[in-house]
Amino acid sequence: MSLAPGQPPLMNPLPPVVVALALAIFAVEIVFQAGARGILGGAGAVGWRIEAMEEFGVWSAILRFIAERGEWVSPQMRRFVTYPFVHFSFTHAVFVIVFLLAMGKLVGEVLGTWAVLATFFVSAIVGGLVYSGLTDDGRPLIGGFPAVYGLIGTYTFILWVSLGHAGRNQLQAFSLIGVLLAIQLVFGLLFEVGNDWVAEVAGFLTGFVIAPLVAKGGLRRLLSRLRQR
Repeated sequence: MSLAPGQPPLMNPLPPVVVALALAIFAVEIVFQAGARGILGGAGAVGWRIEAMEEFGVWSAILRFIAERGEWVSPQMRRFVTYPFVHFSFTHAVFVIVFLLAMGKLVGEVLGTWAVLATFFVSAIVGGLVYSGLTDDGRPLIGGFPAVYGLIGTYTFILWVSLGHAGRNQLQAFSLIGVLLAIQLVFGLLFEVGNDWVAEVAGFLTGFVIAPLVAKGGLRRLLSRLRQR
């Protein structure tokens, strides 16, 4: 079925940066899967995921380690931007990619490509710092959820502003994060889980706070875009 000339597309394309981030996560996971199945790397490849978790994950003691030595330009700081691309399992990675594509598209359509990129990495960094500074978890923080929660926070801010502009109850903007936290609470009661939620909440709050900053032109541009939608 072809569209008539001038007719808008049924679906807006995904922002290129969102596709690039999703492909990067997927590519890393494919390498792990290929290694685990003996397709790449030989017998040693079975442990690639564990090695990557140790090398690129954020451990709870890493911030104290860096602070004690005063090495704030240490190579260890790279962990705070690499951990979102390493996941515990294929399923973990797939869920992150699904949320990334959905929230990245929504945020990108309103605030633009660079806002998505900035939100993703700033939220990941803050989430990693908070996790490392406040928890004493024996597991490393890995996976893209803190960064994705940042995009959820930014989108929540967009909804919050939009509802306020329309004179409606702005608390409705927090419905999505409320549902996600409720699901996490249930899982926490039923299963033994780590403290990743600390980084995810920090990521969400970061995304919410920096939303008017990552929008080119700030809050005024955001309001203008919302009036056009």
